[in-house]
Amino acid sequence: MNSFYIHRYPFIRLLIPWIAGIFCGDHFFDRSWDPLCGILFFGFFAALSFALYFLKRYSLRWCFGIAISALCFTGGWLGMTGQLQQAVCSFPKEETVYRVLITDAPQPKEHTYLCQALLKERRDTAGIYPIGHTAVLYLQQDSSASRLKSGDELLISARISLPLNNRNFDEFDYARFLMRKGISGTGYVASGKWIKCDGMNNFNLKSVASSCRRNVVSLYQELGFSGDELAVLSALTIGDKTELSDSVRESYSVAGASHILALSGLHIGLLYTMLFFILKPVVRRGNIGRCVRSVFLLVLLWTFAFFTGLSPSVVRSVSMFSILAMADMVGREPLSLNTLAVAAWLMLFCNPAWLFDVGFQLSFLAVASILLVQKPIYHLNPVKSRIGKYVWGLMSVSVAAQIGTAPLVLFYFSRFSVHFLLTNLVVIPLITIILYAAVVMLLLTPFSWLQIGVAGGVKKLLEGLNFFVRWVERLPYASIDGIWLYQSEVLGIYIVIALLTYYFMNRRYRNLQICLFSILLMGTYHATLYWQDRPQTSLVFYNVRGCPAVHCIKSDGQSWINYMDTLSNEKRLKHMTANYWKRHHLLPPQEITADCRHAELNRQQQIISYHGCRVCVINDNRWRNKSTVSPLYIQYLYLCKGYDGHLEELAQVFSFSYVILDASLSEYRKHLLESECKKSGLRFISLSDEGSVHFLL
Repeated sequence: MNSFYIHRYPFIRLLIPWIAGIFCGDHFFDRSWDPLCGILFFGFFAALSFALYFLKRYSLRWCFGIAISALCFTGGWLGMTGQLQQAVCSFPKEETVYRVLITDAPQPKEHTYLCQALLKERRDTAGIYPIGHTAVLYLQQDSSASRLKSGDELLISARISLPLNNRNFDEFDYARFLMRKGISGTGYVASGKWIKCDGMNNFNLKSVASSCRRNVVSLYQELGFSGDELAVLSALTIGDKTELSDSVRESYSVAGASHILALSGLHIGLLYTMLFFILKPVVRRGNIGRCVRSVFLLVLLWTFAFFTGLSPSVVRSVSMFSILAMADMVGREPLSLNTLAVAAWLMLFCNPAWLFDVGFQLSFLAVASILLVQKPIYHLNPVKSRIGKYVWGLMSVSVAAQIGTAPLVLFYFSRFSVHFLLTNLVVIPLITIILYAAVVMLLLTPFSWLQIGVAGGVKKLLEGLNFFVRWVERLPYASIDGIWLYQSEVLGIYIVIALLTYYFMNRRYRNLQICLFSILLMGTYHATLYWQDRPQTSLVFYNVRGCPAVHCIKSDGQSWINYMDTLSNEKRLKHMTANYWKRHHLLPPQEITADCRHAELNRQQQIISYHGCRVCVINDNRWRNKSTVSPLYIQYLYLCKGYDGHLEELAQVFSFSYVILDASLSEYRKHLLESECKKSGLRFISLSDEGSVHFLL
């Protein structure tokens, strides 16, 4: 690699500062920042770039490069800031009447239907006010809600509020996630609090696309597909994952095949390859033939995207391959680092928030890794036989893609699938056949007798696919779970991978020394972070509504989590605290639901004693109207839903240092108890306001 290597890929030099600008725009969005300053900076760097370009002085080429990079950085920053700003909206604190348009098909959840809706207007006694923002609505499950579909218009009465996080340790930033998607608020709509507007069924492209997707699923059911086979086929072909059970998702995840259940780059790539091959004879007519093929590819790809319901992941993948098709139209290399960078830059120009989508990151890194690493890996083991070349070629592609995506997979999913090579060696050819057979099956709709025959073959293939994935899942050491990586470590790993790739391309001893030093530096950095986050003897209170709990942690990683309600929402608590437990390398906690006595922990009458510290959980009225000559000293009084008295009544029984107010308390009870604490001069913490808290012992 010489010094002019990067000049072969000019769009990479534009893409890197653009990505940096988007990242900074997102990170610093909540800080005070005047958009006018950003616009002025953008205008200044644009003018400077034009001036330097028309000067055409070779000695100032580095100034032109810096100006262009600064222009891209500012553009990415402004684009991301502007997109987030569009999601900012203020809502009334009380329940209000809204007219909304459902823009996405409602998805069934445990007790509600989740749907995205456009808030068209707000109504009150003073008048009607247009809004034009998007919100996520949770409609209580009933027979009427189950019949709603995309395009329906409703009048609802609900309290819509800004997306907020629970502020638990290492919790997923749900509020920023919604803002990146342009969603301004969330709200719960109870049964009887909404009506459908008569005759109001708005026609829009997305609702028609969703209807087409439902029709395809109905066709699959008529052809005899059901259960896991129907769920996997729907996910593979039209991106409908609503029927996927938790067991199927877990099996594919452990086996290292979860990427095939997300309709994205892999599936669109297979479809693109098939269409590219079918239309190959058209290219024999020269440039006109190449243009015709590209136009056909664009039409067919976007038609496929339409029939899958225009889901964001499919639109993103089709956009990428559309750019590749247009590159082929003008005679450029259809797939190279430069065209990949063009595709990424154009997509991030249109929607900067796509940078934070996991599918976008994994798709582009997988393709980039294949372009950079696959050939060197393939040439490591020269194979002469035809079958051997095919098998090794497939394995080298899988290894290259895994190298590019492994750090992100570890970061986001905390799991590494050990048998990914074996899985992909069988799964990739299988899903290729299944996808092509499914396309043929759909095209044979006018010929039902032929279609039924092909459907039988597709069903057998799906059964074989599911059987193989479950077999891999049951193999010894199928996956390594509970891995924790920091963002800075992910960046460091990619730097090490880039240095190693550079070394294998040049084979210079100096580059090898740099690689070894960077690996040593990464290991030292990881060991330091690991030591800083070692478990410490402590008490933790979490902000999880419906699940009051006290987590007692020991320095060796053991812990006990005391659930205080008989019907605690344990699943939600574990989901929200999983990252915190992984970060601090905690073993699975022992669950305590009743009185017990251990060497380290004692629980009696809702009083927990741990390492010389007492916590009294008040979730009923057992301590009301009682008194004692000598109040029992406890460090933490944990007040939960169920207690109807006042603090002065508890002061007759206990002497306490801290009051912890649980998230299960109503707003009225929380404010009342806060006022009593302030009046008595007691220190208190409201979990719903402060988030999780921990106390070192």
